[in-house]
Amino acid sequence: MTIAAARIEELCKLLTRMSYEYYVLDQPTIDDSVYDRLYRELQDLEDANPELITHDSPTQRVGAQPANAFSSVKHTIALYSLENAFNNVDLDKWQERWQRVEEGTATYICELKIDGNAMALTYENGLLVRGATRGDGTTGEDITSNVRTIRTIPLRLNVDNPPPVVEVRGEAFLPNHVFFRLNAQREAIGEEPFKNPRNAAAGTLRQLDSRKVSDRQLDFFAYTVYFPGSDLPEVHSQLTALEWLQNAGFRVNPNRENCADLQAVQHYCEKWNTDRHDLPYMTDGVVIKVNEFSLQEKLGFTQKFPRWAIAYKYPAEEAPTILESITFQVGRTGAITPVAELRPVELAGTTVSRATLHNADRLLELDLHLGDTVIVRKAGEIIPEVVTVLSELRQAGAIQCKLPTECPACHSIVVRPEGEAVTRCLNSSCPAIVRGSLTHWVSRGALDINSVGEKLIAQLLESGLVHSTADLYDLTAEQLMQLDRTGQKSAEKVVAAIAASVTQPWSRVLYGLGIRLVGSSNAVTLSEAFPTVELLANAQPEEISAIFSIGDEIARSVVQWFQIESNRLLIDRLRSSGLQLVGEDKPKEITVVTAITGKTFVVTGTLPTLKRDEVKDMIRKAGGKVTDSVSKKTDFLVVGEDAGSKLEKARSLNVAILSEAEFLELLF
Repeated sequence: MTIAAARIEELCKLLTRMSYEYYVLDQPTIDDSVYDRLYRELQDLEDANPELITHDSPTQRVGAQPANAFSSVKHTIALYSLENAFNNVDLDKWQERWQRVEEGTATYICELKIDGNAMALTYENGLLVRGATRGDGTTGEDITSNVRTIRTIPLRLNVDNPPPVVEVRGEAFLPNHVFFRLNAQREAIGEEPFKNPRNAAAGTLRQLDSRKVSDRQLDFFAYTVYFPGSDLPEVHSQLTALEWLQNAGFRVNPNRENCADLQAVQHYCEKWNTDRHDLPYMTDGVVIKVNEFSLQEKLGFTQKFPRWAIAYKYPAEEAPTILESITFQVGRTGAITPVAELRPVELAGTTVSRATLHNADRLLELDLHLGDTVIVRKAGEIIPEVVTVLSELRQAGAIQCKLPTECPACHSIVVRPEGEAVTRCLNSSCPAIVRGSLTHWVSRGALDINSVGEKLIAQLLESGLVHSTADLYDLTAEQLMQLDRTGQKSAEKVVAAIAASVTQPWSRVLYGLGIRLVGSSNAVTLSEAFPTVELLANAQPEEISAIFSIGDEIARSVVQWFQIESNRLLIDRLRSSGLQLVGEDKPKEITVVTAITGKTFVVTGTLPTLKRDEVKDMIRKAGGKVTDSVSKKTDFLVVGEDAGSKLEKARSLNVAILSEAEFLELLF
């Protein structure tokens, strides 16, 4: 070995150790000026001897030339998502589920859930050879050049005789102080600030110029390790895996805890719900894992999640802001909903500028005035809600907010039907109602006309070509070509898509009619009980309400709808256009009895892999019943993200709650 090579090797080892002490341990042993002098010496030696530069040299962290694009890479070991728990009851149920697979007890490792971006790192013979994003869990993007800039990720493992291949999983994130500094810099040069640290980290990792990534000072916590094709007896649990990672040179979250039982886990979650606000980085929950790998292996995985781990998510936060104005939305049933227009505020990782006020009763209860300071909360709802008003901060002379006496869209007098909380416009020709009806008619759950979107509907209404859903079936390509930005091919595509929708079954047509309270599930039930539109139109309220899951209120709504002359004329026109107003005489018989047969389900929220309509079809095929609202008769609620009020009602009624994975287990 030459003198230069020996000195380069010596400097690499020394600087790597110093970097580990500084960035990972936060315990620097030498002054920055000393590090800088040794670093410059290494640079000079490598400039003079470029053939001696190694991939794990500290000088290789500064970033390479910009890449043209990232290539896709298949993960050797899949990155699974985790099932969510939102309270101690969910944790109890999780433990009960895994104990049904493997009886016994377990200790748990609790780790803070970092609000960043998951990454997969591959080391071969101790050297970092690849860094990839999580992607869809199976395939990610190769961002190795960017990963190499993160100083808390070792380029070479600090391990004697490392295994041939090591796979490390962890979370890349931006510390709070870096995030604030970065946003201040962006605002100073007129650029849009990042919404939150997670989005900033994601944008940073996907920078094509790794030199920019280096400047942003990403950090990294490692949280698990795999040894494909190898066996390390000393790494037999999550706790020993974290210890191995720390010894190998990774930064591991110091706030982890080994919990003897689920009660200790719950205490940990409660503690960090408060203490997390003092951390120098963002966290939105706790990851809980069965400690012993041998038990993890026995428990295995569901279709989507590991059975041996769960993510405890903290409730959404509340934030104060200013009420700037009130707007009123008119829905397809004429319901007028007040919406609070707010001064934008950061809440639960997003910028909130609007919040629902539900109805006139809620508006009266809150006693809102323009300019009020209000508390908003985003807890499972797509549009956040106003929780309370800080009336003590109200300015003198502030104007009280009231529901209008006229429809904001057509200026007709609005009414509040007896027994209802909602104020409505009853003008069926109201442009807002017509627009809502058309949007509902072409939606995926109804006639599923993909080529007709909200922009085209707006054009059709403004041009006078369409006044009701039936008018869609009279459109010609020549008429559509008169609209802005609509060429011949586009026009022909729209006409063809509308024509194809006439083959949709009677149940979808019934749902598409937009009868109040008739959701997609109830439409299927009604179409099976009344296999022709004539039978349903002439049915008595007691005949309809006698059907399982169809109550008196739905029955009254259906009867009232068919009593309106314009609606009967609409049915006649749809029949003339070839729409399916006749269904099967009876539902298909169930020949195999399953755990779902005869049970009543409600499906809500955004599921991880399945669409809600797919789940509903599975339930019906297995002999189950699907309804749109939770009641005492509901047996199961299948939930996904943003489940909203149905989840709360199910909990209050002690209805069994299933994740997608649990539903599939029940089904199969």
